[in-house]
Amino acid sequence: MTSIGGAEMVDWKLAVATATRFVRPGPEVSREEARAVVAELRRHAATSEEHVREFTRMWPGGAGKDGGAGSDTPVLVVDRAGWIKANVAGFRAILGPLLEKMQDRRANVPGGAVFGAVGGKVTGVELGMLLSFLASRVLGQYETFAPPSRDLPGSAAGGGRLLLVAPNIVHVERELDVNPHDFRLWVCLHEETHRTQFTAVPWLRDHVEGEIQAFLAETDVDPATLLERIREAAQSLAGGRPPEEDGADEGGRSIVDLVQTPAQREILGRLTAVMSLLEGHADYVMDGVGPQVVPSVAEIREKFQQRRAKGAGRLDAALRRLLGLDAKLRQYRDGERFVRAVVGEVGMDGFNRVWTSPNTLPTKAEIAKPADWVARVHRRTEP
Repeated sequence: MTSIGGAEMVDWKLAVATATRFVRPGPEVSREEARAVVAELRRHAATSEEHVREFTRMWPGGAGKDGGAGSDTPVLVVDRAGWIKANVAGFRAILGPLLEKMQDRRANVPGGAVFGAVGGKVTGVELGMLLSFLASRVLGQYETFAPPSRDLPGSAAGGGRLLLVAPNIVHVERELDVNPHDFRLWVCLHEETHRTQFTAVPWLRDHVEGEIQAFLAETDVDPATLLERIREAAQSLAGGRPPEEDGADEGGRSIVDLVQTPAQREILGRLTAVMSLLEGHADYVMDGVGPQVVPSVAEIREKFQQRRAKGAGRLDAALRRLLGLDAKLRQYRDGERFVRAVVGEVGMDGFNRVWTSPNTLPTKAEIAKPADWVARVHRRTEP
């Protein structure tokens, strides 16, 4: 698709092979236990769908409770290698326009020649290293943009699918020392909320994809610089010095920070707001439904929050900053506060006006000040 002299700018197959080779092994489980975990996650995903839709009052296609046809997006329970394959396919689809742009600029950009045959393999290895880091941390993911895959069947073109990463779920439930059956259902409630968001709000997928493509279209960075930033992350993962020791500012820079033009900052502000909404809404729903169906939800939530806050050491923290994952953690917190405040003020039906159109989504400023969103969307004025 995106190649120079017959060689792709990113060797995607090598990225999969590298990530699969270097990803940490999952927890030790017997074959029988593995089958039981997979079966239970599938049951919990099905159960969660009903719980989430009842709590949120959101049904497929925007129809009412009795009018929806049900969600036809599949739930796939995968291992770490399966998650890697799915995300490489997603990256390949979403980054296509950016890579095409880089290819067009290669001849006139200093260092652009690295994206020849050798450069594509180097980038593939380094992308694989980053994915190997992430693959042991993700519990679940609603895969919105990836094309159909022979390795992960079950989604039509333009559709979505829900991935549950079984070894990571087992690892975390053991690490937290919580009831495994409760924890698996709790995770499914969060991930099912994301599936509900995209299946109940018909315009949401196209809106988010449009914002991402607009962001990428504004990218003004030479291939050599982008490759160098990926190399920094890969070297950190391999045991090199954390980014802040190489002279980065105190807060560290992420890969996303590198490619921001003024227009991109505006787009990124809108994307940050919508992602905060989606993640915060999922956390709010997970906690709202939890007490009804997850007996040990209070213990799980407390331990999980402590785990989020603590992180996993200096190297992990450096990589989190470089990859922009710290921002994702803030999205959970800020978005959940927004949802809780709005529901408390105008109720669930009043909150659900957020899904009316892109114009009713909160701005980044409104995420921090929910009353401003209520005043704008519900046309309220202060006395």
